[in-house]
Amino acid sequence: MALFDDKVKSQLSQLLSKIKNPIAINFFTQEIECPTCQTTHQFVEEIASLNDKISINAYDFLKDADMAKEFGIDKIPAIVVTDATKSIKGVRFFGIPAGYEINSFIAACVEVSGITEPLPEAILSRIKKIAKPIHIQVFVTLTCPYCPAAVATAHRLAIENPNITADMIESTTFTPLAVKHNVSSVPKVVINDIYEFVGAQPINVFLDMIEKI
Repeated sequence: MALFDDKVKSQLSQLLSKIKNPIAINFFTQEIECPTCQTTHQFVEEIASLNDKISINAYDFLKDADMAKEFGIDKIPAIVVTDATKSIKGVRFFGIPAGYEINSFIAACVEVSGITEPLPEAILSRIKKIAKPIHIQVFVTLTCPYCPAAVATAHRLAIENPNITADMIESTTFTPLAVKHNVSSVPKVVINDIYEFVGAQPINVFLDMIEKI
């Protein structure tokens, strides 16, 4: 049974038509002990079918351990949206990006393809200066209307600077991780396991935290 009906497919297809250059959805799954992997696999297959500039690389988390290592994948289901040359590798989703998060997923596909909103020069300059590894985790729930904005901001940072990796983490799929980071409201943003804040904050708030590290 399809996840999206014809009406939704038409809407998604229209949004995905903005994709400029080919992109790849790198999907990590495994056959057993992953309750949400099958649905997530169906989700990415249905999305990819809507635009011929989207390809899917499906990897088994255990059998394709070398690819998991290349992308830094330590849990599943996981999705990494990359450009054709894999020069952008930091745009990641852990758990199914459904519900409100379909907005951040579509945005990631379009932005990784080369279509981004211009950023102020001062902000862009700050992003480019980041020279150390930065890991942003954005904890979300699929029913949160504010979460996609926080995810999109984190992903934009990862698109602009290869030193930054930005993860959407669906809290109910990865409950132990959410508990570890005391996620009681979403979106909750955790940077390098050191700094954290709640809410869809503007990009300069992310940068203020990153620059302290």
